[in-house]
Parts: sequence; structure tokens; C-alpha cells
Amino acid sequence: MKKIKHIKSWRPSGSGQQLRFWVQFAFILLCLWIGVEFTLWVAWHQGSGGIALSRPAGVEGFLPISALMSLYYFFLSGSIHPVHPAGLFILFAIIAMSILVKKSFCSWLCPIGTLSENIGEFGRKIFGRNFGVWRWLDYPLRSLKYLMLGFLFYVVFFGMDALSLGQFLSSPYNKVADVKMFIFFRDISQFSLIVLAILVALSLVIRNFWCRYLCPYGALLGLTGLLSPFRITRNTDSCIDCAKCAKVCPNRIAVDRLKVVMSDECTSCMACVDACPVRDTLQLKASRKSRFVFRSAWVAAAVVGVFLLVTGLAMLTGNWKSSVGEAEYSRRIQDINNPIYQHNQGSAPQE
Repeated sequence: MKKIKHIKSWRPSGSGQQLRFWVQFAFILLCLWIGVEFTLWVAWHQGSGGIALSRPAGVEGFLPISALMSLYYFFLSGSIHPVHPAGLFILFAIIAMSILVKKSFCSWLCPIGTLSENIGEFGRKIFGRNFGVWRWLDYPLRSLKYLMLGFLFYVVFFGMDALSLGQFLSSPYNKVADVKMFIFFRDISQFSLIVLAILVALSLVIRNFWCRYLCPYGALLGLTGLLSPFRITRNTDSCIDCAKCAKVCPNRIAVDRLKVVMSDECTSCMACVDACPVRDTLQLKASRKSRFVFRSAWVAAAVVGVFLLVTGLAMLTGNWKSSVGEAEYSRRIQDINNPIYQHNQGSAPQE
């Protein structure tokens, strides 16, 4: 029988999860501010009102494929492509925080992850629980995001050299990829709405459905997160086998059965640590014998700090704003229906 003395409810308010909520909330506000500013900027250039603002470079964080191409171009050429450089540095920051504290971006900053998590929580209140798929089906479904990531890697890393990458990144299509994305969601089609509604419905029933099964970005961070030296560890001597950690894990990891959580699905959300009723039984640290423990406040500081450090470096070195000027943007936005801005014409020579 395990010793259970010195047990106490040491964090009944779940301070780690409260901190994570406020970090998520702050990042959502940042994304909304970028979205409003970008909307007004596009409207101004389209001549339909708006305000004469400068383009918010942070919108490039929503262009992951372009950022991935810029990353590979950087490795091949040693230079930062001047179109959408902010997207590259945001990707740098996200990968860096993943290597430090696993795929923490997904649970602490990602707006899609935050939305998916809250949809799942709403579904739990409606149905009294969140459902899962059978294990024999869960593994094949989880492989979908890796298959999509593999396809992207094949197209970018094996199908393009530095010259073709540079041509695409400098193409008319890529220059206004953010505007095309904005118009897609502003004038969303009935089919796209149906697909979105299906994803929302599935997320109500199965918590984090998109993140768990379909997000290639999450797959990339899951792989890079395996390089992180910090993992959730369980002290089997003080554990009372209450299984509360496994019940609250948003990624359905059987924390209560593991000594060290090695899973690529772990996002360092610290929910399991918050739920554990026995002090220091669950800890985020480099090894079972390590004395340095990553508390929730340290995870928050690491995630926010890395993001601010890398993006701040981009601003200080002049690699934040796109080389495309306002006059060129205005001309291209007003001519956005031109065939050269269609994806299959993306590598067309500039006019």
C-alpha cells in the first residue's frame, strides 16, 4: 500500500489554469486587434471605407505554409526572404518554445487551440461529458495530421529548390496571400460553412477534435516538442492513484499510468499538475531526479518570453515588415480578382 501522509489540497483554485486562461485571453485580444486593424486596412485600399492604417505584420502568423517555405528558403539560401518575414520569425518563435517546453504554443497561445478547447468545454456542459473515439480508430485518425504534414514537407522540402522557392515567395499570389485568406473568410462559401459547422459539431462532442486529428501545425510542434528536455513526471511513491490527472488531460494522456509523459500530444498545459491533490507528485522537469521544476508561472514566462524575444528581434533587425509597399499593396488589392492572384498562377512572373 502506498504512503498517503502529508496529502493536502495545495492549490484548490487551480492557479496554473487561471494563469493559462489570462495568457490565452491576452493573446486572443492581440489577434482580434490585428484582425480589426487588417480589416480596416483592406477596406481602405479597396475604397470601401476603413482607416488609412499601416498593414499589421502580425497577420503573417496566419500564413503557416508561406512561413514554412520561408524557413526552408532560409536554410537553403542563408537569407531571409523580404516578403512576409514576420511569418518566418513567428514560426521561429513557436518552434523555439516547443523545443523548450513541448508544444506549449497549442495550449497557451494558439487562438484556434483556445477556441477548440472552449468549444469542447461547452460541449461537456451540454452533454455532461466529452466523448472519445475507440482506441483502434483514435490512432489512425491521429495519423491524419502527420500525413498532411508529410505532404507539405514533401511538396516544400523535396519538390522545390531555392530558386523555385524564391520565385513562389516573390510571386503576386504570395504577396497578397493574407488578403486572399481574409476575403475567403469574409465571403465564405456555403460549402466552407458546412465544413466549419461539422468541425464545430465534432469539437463539441470530442474535445480538441481539430487539434488532435487534423492540425498539421500541431503535428510539427509535437515532433519538435519531443526534443524538449522537460516532461511531466509522476512520483509513484506519493501518487494515490486517484486518476484525476488523466481525467482532466485535454489530450487524453493516461498520466496516472506513466512515470514520465513522453507523448507528442502533451502541450504542457499543466492541467494534470493543477488537478493532482498531492503536492509535488506531478512535476514538469528534465528528469525524475532533477531538482529544477518548471512551475506554471515559469511555463507562462517561457512561452510569452520566447515569443516576445524572437518577434522583438525581428523588429529590431528590420525583418518584421514586408518589403511590399503600401502603393503596391493598394494596386494589387484593387486588382485582386486578376488570374495572377489565383493559386495555380502563384508562380507567374510579376507584371
